Amino acid sequence: MSILEIDVGDLQARSVEFTATELVVTLADGRRIATPLAWYPRLKNASATQRNNFEVMSMGIHWPDLDEDLSIAGMLKGRHAV
Repeated sequence: MSILEIDVGDLQARSVEFTATELVVTLADGRRIATPLAWYPRLKNASATQRNNFEVMSMGIHWPDLDEDLSIAGMLKGRHAV
């Protein structure tokens, strides 16, 4: 069995935006990750004020009002919130 390692680069979020149907995160290296908002029920059902109150962590994003944490690696792997 072989293991393929991929250098994912800098996973630090630079900005977080929402469309009507997506969560869009721009990384420090310029990549943009867009995932369906439906994957994150707490964010989908949150107010704009709650969504905009977030903290960028070393490799993820935290919404204190919603007790929601998303890792950039998880978003890249297509992980839904539980």
